Amino acid sequence: MPIKLGIIGYGGMGMWHHKNAQKVGGVDVVAAFDIDAYQVNVAKEAGLKGYHSLDEFLKDEEINTVLIATPNDVHKDLAVASANAGKNVIVEKPVAMSMKEIDEIIEAAEKNNVVFTVHQNRRWDKDFNKVKKAVELGMIGDVYTIESRVHGAGGLIYGWRNKKECGGGMLLDWGVHLIDQILYMIPNKVVRVYAELFSVLNKDVDDYFKLLMKFDNGLSAQIEVGTFCLKPLPRWFVGGNKGTLVVDDFEGHGEIVKLNKLADKFDAEIVETTAGPTRTFAPRPEEVKDHFELPDVNSEWIEFYANVRDTIEGKAELIVKPDEVKKVYSIIEAAFKSNQLGKAVEL
Repeated sequence: MPIKLGIIGYGGMGMWHHKNAQKVGGVDVVAAFDIDAYQVNVAKEAGLKGYHSLDEFLKDEEINTVLIATPNDVHKDLAVASANAGKNVIVEKPVAMSMKEIDEIIEAAEKNNVVFTVHQNRRWDKDFNKVKKAVELGMIGDVYTIESRVHGAGGLIYGWRNKKECGGGMLLDWGVHLIDQILYMIPNKVVRVYAELFSVLNKDVDDYFKLLMKFDNGLSAQIEVGTFCLKPLPRWFVGGNKGTLVVDDFEGHGEIVKLNKLADKFDAEIVETTAGPTRTFAPRPEEVKDHFELPDVNSEWIEFYANVRDTIEGKAELIVKPDEVKKVYSIIEAAFKSNQLGKAVEL
């Protein structure tokens, strides 16, 4: 059964979904609903059926799947209403404002026997999949630390994302993606969360945060997002007991550095630095280091829609599963609690 997609919220992301979802065979965007009459007209001009009423939109029998791309605080009500109308439900991240709201959506989807998932499209990012593949292949040995960060220079957050009551701020924006990536890559259980949130230029929401996750296998993962970083650090830094991996940007430029057999022939020497003598931090000679390219990957965001299509047709399982969505949100709730208490939170 092909997807006949109706979009709730025909703003920036709604239009983005319209453009990209229809690139997949068996996915047809047919309608849009928005509370803004202007955006409804934009949808009509783009060839969609435009609705000013949610009830009328959900009564459209051609629509079998709804994609919700609205401010975060209304996700739950719209998702439950869509499921109760017998529509499959795709929700933009973050799926809701609390674990209780997520449970209500899952309950409605199960009761009405419809598919429910969340648009965690960054599982298909090129940079992420290069890191994930390298870790899974053991290319740098046993990984003990992962740093994942997104630094922007704009500073200001615009629109509803700058309103706390709408679910704004970077932890609920980019944080959701980066947490999901780490949990999708590392199968172990998170046992401890520590977070610090800052409002640097945007007083009502967090525009910079650091989040530390400790796993039960000893691995530590740090996530950092900042909107006012004028000299960004690398997108990824991953340390293993056999090498180091660095990814510079979203395009996946970077490398893996490992020691070769010549390293056994070089004894560490004390070197003089401006900070004084050191042997522990003396640089390794270049001849004992090997540089490797990151593994090749082939992934595209539109694969998300193809998976939803195949799941609805009974040909596949969801890649972004509801229980995984809940695990991500449990980390977010722990991060907010850690920041409030000023200490780590045990899970």
